[in-house]
Amino acid sequence: MQSLTEENYIKAIYLIAQKGNTKITPTAIAEEVSVNPASVVDMIKKLTEKELIRYNKTKGAELTEAGSKLALNIVRNHRLWEVFLSEKLGYSWDVVHEIAEQLEHIRHSELADRLEAFLGYPDYDPHGDPIPKSNGAMPNTFTTLLSDIEIGTKCRVVAVKDTSSTFLQYLQQLSVSIGTTIEVLGKIPFDGSMSIQIGGTLKTNVSKKFVESLLVD
Repeated sequence: MQSLTEENYIKAIYLIAQKGNTKITPTAIAEEVSVNPASVVDMIKKLTEKELIRYNKTKGAELTEAGSKLALNIVRNHRLWEVFLSEKLGYSWDVVHEIAEQLEHIRHSELADRLEAFLGYPDYDPHGDPIPKSNGAMPNTFTTLLSDIEIGTKCRVVAVKDTSSTFLQYLQQLSVSIGTTIEVLGKIPFDGSMSIQIGGTLKTNVSKKFVESLLVD
């Protein structure tokens, strides 16, 4: 049995790998779980002893088969709880993550399956992140950024890369959510900012950070 802290580290390593990092260092793990890098070294030893990860200085940390299975279960729990909190309890998408961080550690063999069935087998959480299935299968992950869209093209918001409460609250102020239509009106090469039209009505200028934080199709 793993502690909550150990599960958080396993999930962190999984999420870092999903971002495309080929070498997962103690520093990267420390940043993901918001701890001092020195404390990561001790946890790496524990997780290696439990055969949940493999680690060496050259290749960094890597989940074993058992570690990957555990990580998928935690992520699945987390994202299903986010859907439940949003759709059934009416929580806004800027607060569900923090609550789901606590609920994801509930240990019961049938809970996730029952929750998934109750929710109608959703493929994505409120932020557009794919929800792993019980057999480990993963729905398609979105990769196209708003910054990649050409001038004069309309697209639809499908996910957010930045799930911080400040960014999600900013999106709410602009009436941007999953499914919102955005048209690219212009690009400023100097600073990477964009002029966009949101939902066919609101025209505004947004920063490079903004357009690199929204995933669209």
